[in-house]
Parts: sequence; structure tokens; C-alpha cells
Amino acid sequence: MELLRSIINGFFQFKAYVMLPIIIFILSLIIGMKLGKALMAALRLAAGFAGIFIAFDFFVQVINPAVQSLIVVRGLDFPVLDVGWPPLAAITWASPIAHITIPMIIVINIVMLSTNLTKTIYIDIWNYWHFAMLGALVMGSSRSLALGLLATALIGIYTIKMSDWAGPVVHRETGITGLTISPLSSVGLLPYAHGIDWLFDRIPGVRKIAFNPHHERNTQLIFAEPMVIGIIVGLLLGILAAYPLKETLELSVHIAAVMFILPKCGGLIGDGMGEVSRTLRRTIEKRFPKKVGLQVALNAEVLMEHKSVLTTGIILMPIALLIALVLPGNRTLPLGDLPALISQVGIIVLVCRGNVFRSVIAGIPLVIGYLLIATNLAPLITTLAAQVGAPGPDGVLITALTDGGNPVRYWGYMLFQGNIIAILVILIVIPLMLLSRKRYLQALAQENVKEPK
Repeated sequence: MELLRSIINGFFQFKAYVMLPIIIFILSLIIGMKLGKALMAALRLAAGFAGIFIAFDFFVQVINPAVQSLIVVRGLDFPVLDVGWPPLAAITWASPIAHITIPMIIVINIVMLSTNLTKTIYIDIWNYWHFAMLGALVMGSSRSLALGLLATALIGIYTIKMSDWAGPVVHRETGITGLTISPLSSVGLLPYAHGIDWLFDRIPGVRKIAFNPHHERNTQLIFAEPMVIGIIVGLLLGILAAYPLKETLELSVHIAAVMFILPKCGGLIGDGMGEVSRTLRRTIEKRFPKKVGLQVALNAEVLMEHKSVLTTGIILMPIALLIALVLPGNRTLPLGDLPALISQVGIIVLVCRGNVFRSVIAGIPLVIGYLLIATNLAPLITTLAAQVGAPGPDGVLITALTDGGNPVRYWGYMLFQGNIIAILVILIVIPLMLLSRKRYLQALAQENVKEPK
């Protein structure tokens, strides 16, 4: 166990944008890609991910002072600190359960592939921490390693299946074949996305409202550009924070610049993974003729090229701030995890066919859930941080807006607490999952019709 712990700790010394391209490079060689093509695919992936990390780090640096100024100027009191997802990932990887998670999820994925329970090759090892976090929360409250591992395995199986069912939607909206989305924080919301899209389709008048910046016919509309949305959000945030004119304009341009850079980085990731996923499918289908339609699960950053995803996320940021100010029971002000809204709502945007109107409306109850859950779990997350030697500031509770407030993980956690409301929620979740599966099968049938025999 100590050897395994040492190997995994060494492995995760590398950033995700270093670790994942190495894995993809090795995989590319194994499946028969030429050295040059494998190297270029890995480099595109590395550059794309690194660019997104750099852009988000810059984003946090410019937006955090504005939010802090807003707190001071408006005399707000929010005792729970939103530290963002990176500290939560670090806390999770330092927990005892994390070191068992990697081999366990790999074995689960292999078993599911071999028994035709999935078509998804879940190679996004970095994001296994999403599963381990639920296990750490369950183990932290129950003191049971067995229950923690069971929770980790169940949420892993759930996420792999959601990645399965998200594949056709990702293909339809991005045009990339053989690729799907991996993180629980995004693809785990698939049943919710299908449910709310189904509901919109049945509301007269509202169902006809559409705003899709990613669609060709909207490319000439100035307000369809994420950069313009970024300027507007920057101006609004600067005014709320009582910034001088100079700082307000600089903040606006900075946000607009991030909105310009992210699609370029997302395009690099798509270019790098597109050929790898196609080669992987051909290689496996050649050796195992019955294994058709395989797909690779990758981080949601690949969606950064989609204008509707960016626009939805950037619009939801000031909305999240405003909701946080007036929401009863909330003690968390969105801060470190605020930019993560872009990737988290990605699957909702894809299911809604790039319709920003639907996606923003769908994102509002999601933001409310994030805030209340993040506040509720803050004491437990703070305790876990102290246990692994990563305490926050003295006397301050820590959390993260989206990953600390993830509704799927929280539902799983409450199920293991025997919470009666969480048990009753099963009656809602099952129909939503059946709807997701039905739409998945319909999409597969349509693709088969279009494909030449």
C-alpha cells in the first residue's frame, strides 16, 4: 500500500496538462499511430490544456480582487471561503481512499467494456478525484473505508454511463467523433439537462425562444460574440465593485481576452484528440469486431471552442453573484470557483443545442443548489482539509462553489447518510435517467441511418 501511495503521489506531482498528454502519447503509440502524429497530437493536447489553465489562472487573478472589493464596498458578511476546485482536488488526493480509487476505477472500466456495459474508455485519470471525493466525504462521516470505497465505485459507474449517453450529443454539437465528456461535475448533470430541455419543449411560446451564438446564422450578431458578453460582464462587475473607470475598463478587456483565448485552446484539444479517438476506435474494432462505437472520455475543456458554452458560463457569473447576495441560508460568496461555471454547464448547453436562453435558465436553479450545498458541506470539507494537513485560514470555513456544491455528489453523500429526502429523490432521478437513455438510443438510431452501410 505504501508503494502504491508513493507511485501515485509521484504521478500527481505533474500538472494535468503534462500528465494527460503523456498518457495520450503512450496510448497513441500502442494503438499504432506513427511517432510524428502521436507526438503532434500530444503536443496539441498539452498546449490546449496549458492555455486553458493559464487563461483561467489569469481570470481568477483579475476577477478575485473585484469580488473582494464588492464584499468590502457593500459591507457583506460571507464566512465561508470559496477556494476553488484545485485545493479540493489536492485535499482529495491526500486522503487514504484516493490511492485505491485509480486502480479500482480502471478495473471497473475494463470490466464494463468487456461485458458491453459501456462504450466509453475512461482515461481521464486526473478527474478520478471527483469519485474519490465522495468516498472521502462518506468515510469522513461514517469512519468506514468499505462504505467510502462503495460510494466511490458507484459514482464512478454512474459517471461512465453518463459519458456513454453524452457521446452523441457531444458529436452532434462539436462535430468530433469518438469523443465524450468525462468529469462528474459536467457529465453528471446529463439527466438534469435532458429533463429541463424536455420541459422547455412543452412550454408554449418559451419553447420557440432561441439564442445560439455558435450557430452560423448568428455569426453577424455582435451580442452573439463571447468577447462582447465578456465586456458587458466586466463593466457590470466593475460598477458593483465601485471600481474607478480605468480599472473597470481594464477588467472588461481582460475578461473579453479570456473569452477570445479559450475557444482557441479548446480547438487545439479537439484537433489533438480527434485523430487519436478515431485511430483508437479503428484499432479496437479491427481486433474486436463486436466492439463498435467506442469513444474516449476527456475533460470538459474540449468544449471551450463552443461559443454558446462560453456565453452561458460568462452570463451565469454575475447572476451567481447576485443570487448569492439574496439567497436565504447561503453563507458562500462565489470566488475561486466562479470561472468553473463555464465548463460545468457545458453538457447543459450541448443538450439544449447551443440555446443560451435555455441554458442560462437551466443554470439558475443549478447555481442555487451549488451555493446551498457548498455552504452545507463547508464544515466537513474544512475538517477533511485539516486531517490531511491542508487547513485553511484560521477560523474560516472553506468550500468550492461548483465542486464543493456538486448536486450529484451531495445526493450520493446524503444517500449514504440514510437521508429520507435523498431516498425519495430517486423517484425523480430514475425517470430522468430513463429519458437520457431514450434520447441516447434515438441519437444512435439516427446516426446509423445516416452512416453508409
